[in-house]
Amino acid sequence: MDRPPPQRPASPRPRRRDRHGRGLRGPLAPPQVPITLSRAEVFDDFVRDSVDRLERRWPQLNEVDFAVQEVPWPPTPPEEVGALGDAVPLGRLIPAADKDGRTQIVVFRRPVEIRAKSRDERAALVHDIVVEQVAELLGLSPDTVDPRYGEE
Repeated sequence: MDRPPPQRPASPRPRRRDRHGRGLRGPLAPPQVPITLSRAEVFDDFVRDSVDRLERRWPQLNEVDFAVQEVPWPPTPPEEVGALGDAVPLGRLIPAADKDGRTQIVVFRRPVEIRAKSRDERAALVHDIVVEQVAELLGLSPDTVDPRYGEE
């Protein structure tokens, strides 16, 4: 006895409750609580805070774009690998391609998060990376760009 397969309804019913009948889950915390920020958003805030702090002292940084990438891409060429063999950069300065282009400073989120375990360490490391890249751009020492470089 072969029976035909059961017919599915033409349109599925909208799901109003979960399978235990308790209703849909709400947010874990109100939007104004910091727990709702993702790690990437917190990292972006660290970069933004560092840039704001430096732009007050160096107004020419208004002409520079700052960005965050997950990981360095393309990978670091062998000739740029540091003397200590640190092949994964934490930041990169990308000069303008032409005179109408904009210079860009990129901070790489995942390598920084691996090196800094606490939130305070991460914020200090991000600031140091931004200061180092700005110093390279301006042709100055990091201590000249920010007198508090390396203190935090």
